[in-house]
Amino acid sequence: MIEVKGHNGQIVFDGQTVTITRKGILGRLSVGKGEKRFHISQISSVQWKPAGPFVNGFIAFSAAGGNERRSKFGSQTSSAVNDENSVLFVRGKQQKAFEELRVAVEAAIAAHHGGGPAVQPPAASVADELTKLAALREQGVISDTEFQQQKQRILGQ
Repeated sequence: MIEVKGHNGQIVFDGQTVTITRKGILGRLSVGKGEKRFHISQISSVQWKPAGPFVNGFIAFSAAGGNERRSKFGSQTSSAVNDENSVLFVRGKQQKAFEELRVAVEAAIAAHHGGGPAVQPPAASVADELTKLAALREQGVISDTEFQQQKQRILGQ
């Protein structure tokens, strides 16, 4: 379980559900107090903006079919303050904790959607490799000597 506390709310991730909780005066003023939960299957993307020296960063979760509006240039963070799917954070320790949360949520989303390690295509057969090598020799891309060397390498000699 990962718990992070931001500027206008906190997030708890248990491996399957992301819960955003708003408490306190800033939470009430920005979005209103309460709780919002997303199951991993509902999250279509995670938006991330790192904090800078003079501006807060934020993490935002998008759900399929959600009603999102695009921020104007230079106003992403101020728009995120009033977004119920976003939590702001400051540089340093908070940002590191939120970055760990982001990595964990994105990994869980990928695992849920079957996005495990990429499947490697099958290796070319020896005959395919020799055919390609012969074509390169015929096109003049490689010399007869290079052809023989590569052929021995392919055949394991």
